[in-house]
Amino acid sequence: MSVRESAKPALAAPRVGVLALQGDFACHRASFAALGCDVGRVTLPADLEGLDALAMPGGESTTMLRLLVANRLYDPLAEFVRTKPVLATCAGVILLAREADLLPAPSFGVLDIGVDRNAYGRQIDSFHADLDAPVVGGTFHGVFIRAPRIRRVGAGVDIVARRTRTPADGAAAGEIVGVRAGRIVGLCFHPELTSDLRFHRWFLTEVAGLRLPAVESAVAVRRGAR
Repeated sequence: MSVRESAKPALAAPRVGVLALQGDFACHRASFAALGCDVGRVTLPADLEGLDALAMPGGESTTMLRLLVANRLYDPLAEFVRTKPVLATCAGVILLAREADLLPAPSFGVLDIGVDRNAYGRQIDSFHADLDAPVVGGTFHGVFIRAPRIRRVGAGVDIVARRTRTPADGAAAGEIVGVRAGRIVGLCFHPELTSDLRFHRWFLTEVAGLRLPAVESAVAVRRGAR
């Protein structure tokens, strides 16, 4: 490694927030931290300040909406998701969808899709399935827990993940389970419940356009070994 390379300032860690009112926020936090991000919990409006991106986790969508209103976070979050990169999983997809049924408050509507809540059944009906996800290099193992089903995809929304084979519940092969519209990503499954960081890395680097210290450090190590 040259003197010039060694003198380069350290790459600042991207600041990523995880909505932490309810749901599996801790797993998202761990996934982003493993990629070198500075991760913070978002429970109040002030927590959104200075964030480069946000994750909206799985959980119970009606409970999340009520807590957003109670914590005076609904309006600030509505503004944030209109302008910043967001990764939404499971219940997070419901909150961002333009069409979602039986909610106690309007969804944010920034993702032009229609979803059916709990479409795969109750908690006991949770399952795993292989997915076709070219944006992360091919097959991805998806975890589905009381997942929503995407029933409509609008213009300008790209499909980033589908189920690869017909499961026992009769759903058709090729069913859409992941979408992207610009800086917004919605996944019906839970990548944070696996050890596979490809979707989190893709979101940060390709969708949000952020540089990751963990990736840059690995490149530096390889260069130094030459």
